[in-house]
Amino acid sequence: MSNEYERWEARYAAPDFIFGTAPNAFLKQSVHLVHKGQSALSIADGEGRNGVFLAEQGLDVLSLDFSPQAQAKARKLADERGVKLRIEQANVIEWSYPADTFDVVAAIFIQFAAPEDRAKIFAGITRTLKKDGLLLMQGYTPKQLDYKTGGPPHLDHLYTRELLETAFAGFSSLDLREHESTIAEGTHHVGMSALIDLVATK
Repeated sequence: MSNEYERWEARYAAPDFIFGTAPNAFLKQSVHLVHKGQSALSIADGEGRNGVFLAEQGLDVLSLDFSPQAQAKARKLADERGVKLRIEQANVIEWSYPADTFDVVAAIFIQFAAPEDRAKIFAGITRTLKKDGLLLMQGYTPKQLDYKTGGPPHLDHLYTRELLETAFAGFSSLDLREHESTIAEGTHHVGMSALIDLVATK
């Protein structure tokens, strides 16, 4: 994990917001599903663009990441937007994911985890969501390896419909959409991309 930590710290040391300050488009499009006063967890929230956006909607947001460089930017962004953002530095693979705690979990492009570690995160998401809690997840599908416009270069890190249906089979509702769309998120997610969106209720 130390090499991974150093890699992300070096990336986030750049003076700009490498993934931009605007929220992820899928998360923004899903905003009608969240409500003021809800508790939310934004996993691997990095520089805070998604956590801050949820806080702007009136949610009580915990922004989770392991990079101090990124979290300094997240604090700055929250201050600039005039919102309160709770920030915790943690390894999102090993974090405790306290049971029945959050109304909403946002898991946007968290595909740094290999299958074994991904299973830990997915189990944590399931545990930490309250009954009827909402999971909003977006990731890349294997076709992203053709586009190379963002995301990991490892096939086993990418999402398929079958993988997500199996991982969250116990949820009461599961809506999946696969699509190819052009995205522009800072300098690191740019161009035509092969995406999968998940909206699920526990």
